[in-house]
Amino acid sequence: MVGLFTRFLAALTPLRAALLLLAAAFATIAGAWVFEWAGYLPCELCLKQRWAYYAGVPLAAITAILAGSGARGAAAACFALLALVFAGSAIFGAYHSGVEWGFWEGPKDCTGTLARAPSMNDFLQQLNTVKVVRCDAVAIRIIGLSLAGWNAVISAGLVALASLGASRALAKG
Repeated sequence: MVGLFTRFLAALTPLRAALLLLAAAFATIAGAWVFEWAGYLPCELCLKQRWAYYAGVPLAAITAILAGSGARGAAAACFALLALVFAGSAIFGAYHSGVEWGFWEGPKDCTGTLARAPSMNDFLQQLNTVKVVRCDAVAIRIIGLSLAGWNAVISAGLVALASLGASRALAKG
């Protein structure tokens, strides 16, 4: 297994790193959409975690174009920006996971207790208008991690890959 990983690293060019980043980031956001389509509605924090992918997918495509054209410096800068975007995503995913595990409080508008309606009419009105997906309630766990936890893990991997891509882009030539 170590030999396979070593060969993978040796064959990782800046272009391949950018394409792998693009594929992994796109697969991750597409996976989130599939879970949503399957009925696992995202909370406010889940939706905010997607921002990194909405920025990262096109940036990875631009990085691949730059890396493929030999623009090493520009590609390295884009890799560095991707590393920053996904580092923020990893931190945000870890924060959301902490909210889910009850380590700290999340935003008041999607965690904790909901405000009581002053009257039955107000309560009925809330039932028809307010749809809150709680940020502290896990919709699904896969191998013990929520989707927010998986976002943290995947984003950390993307940071490592982007950092390696930047290093390779600067070392070429």
